[in-house]
Amino acid sequence: MFRSVPRFWLVFDIVGSAVGLLLTLPLTFTFEAGTMSRWIPDGTASYLLVLLVAVILWGAAAISRLSPVLALGVAWFGAVVQMACGFSPGAYDLAILAVVFATSAWGSVRLLWIGGASALGGGLLAGIYMSLINEQALIQDAETGLRVALVAVLLGTVSVLTLVMAWGGGLLWRVVLRGRRTREAQVRAEAVAVAEQERVRIARDMHDVVAHSLAVVIAQSDGARYAAAADPAQATAALVTIGQTARAALSDVRLLLAQLRHSEGEGPQPTLADLETLYAQVRAAGVEPRVTVDPTPPGEPPASIQLAVYRILQEALTNAIRHGTGDVDVRLSWYADAVHLVVRNGVPATPRQTSAERGHGLIGMRERAQLVGGTLVAEHEGSDFVVSAALPVGPAPA
Repeated sequence: MFRSVPRFWLVFDIVGSAVGLLLTLPLTFTFEAGTMSRWIPDGTASYLLVLLVAVILWGAAAISRLSPVLALGVAWFGAVVQMACGFSPGAYDLAILAVVFATSAWGSVRLLWIGGASALGGGLLAGIYMSLINEQALIQDAETGLRVALVAVLLGTVSVLTLVMAWGGGLLWRVVLRGRRTREAQVRAEAVAVAEQERVRIARDMHDVVAHSLAVVIAQSDGARYAAAADPAQATAALVTIGQTARAALSDVRLLLAQLRHSEGEGPQPTLADLETLYAQVRAAGVEPRVTVDPTPPGEPPASIQLAVYRILQEALTNAIRHGTGDVDVRLSWYADAVHLVVRNGVPATPRQTSAERGHGLIGMRERAQLVGGTLVAEHEGSDFVVSAALPVGPAPA
């Protein structure tokens, strides 16, 4: 029955209706036709009744935004009172246009069609009514009922067109409002999508950090266990590496969790300068990466490319520690428009589908490459497992 309307628009409708009442009443009283009645000869009573009808109609306009269905009922009541008193149409009837507009602009779907039917039916009824109250004058002038019928059709057509135009204007405004809501919903959906992408990025970073750190810790702990009896110094060094790796991983995880809690904060991301630290961790885990950089970067690569190279290398080296055999060959080729990255390591004599090939590791590397507009292929080549990526040095495509 009642809509939620901001206070500003409610006050605006009430004040606007009051102004409309004050402007249309003088026009109505200026032209005697507006206050002439076939059934009420008393002029004072006619004026008071006209005032009552005008108040009813503009009152309906005042609440048309707040309650279109109630406004339509009040407007019909005012129109019936006007016809029952035999008043000719006056300027105050403009309030009906505001009510019809409101039924199609803010009413329910059912009220939308009820308002359209009211515009058609009310226009026809107004044409018939106006022809009836002028019947005697028309017959005296033309002395024929055909003239009355033609005038009734003309007046009815004008009334219908006027009311339908008001209803159509409200329908157009309804479409505009729906378009705005659709755009707002689209903006909200895009914001949710961006937030979801950020959570996925953080989850991917979390996977990279934890998987790499745990691989190093596991390798070092296994080595320390075997070396504890034969070489205590080596076991102690392994424990030191485990502690350093665990502390670094804990720091990275805390940073990622802070980003997750405060999505507006972008923590520092790994760059090419951090690759030596990554290689050192891999060496500490017992795997020797043979790194070749040819050609070298011609300048400072974009931060997104540096991050992608670091994360892809981190995941590929982690998989080499966990599932590969022997040393690892790493080749980086920096060109003016792209960087090519190849990581090659041996695989067990009986290759099997590892978690890197079917789990989050390979998916994460591919997503890293796709995020910057590149491609990544991971496959077996003879006795080796090769990860090959090509990343464009430039903005990712939209």
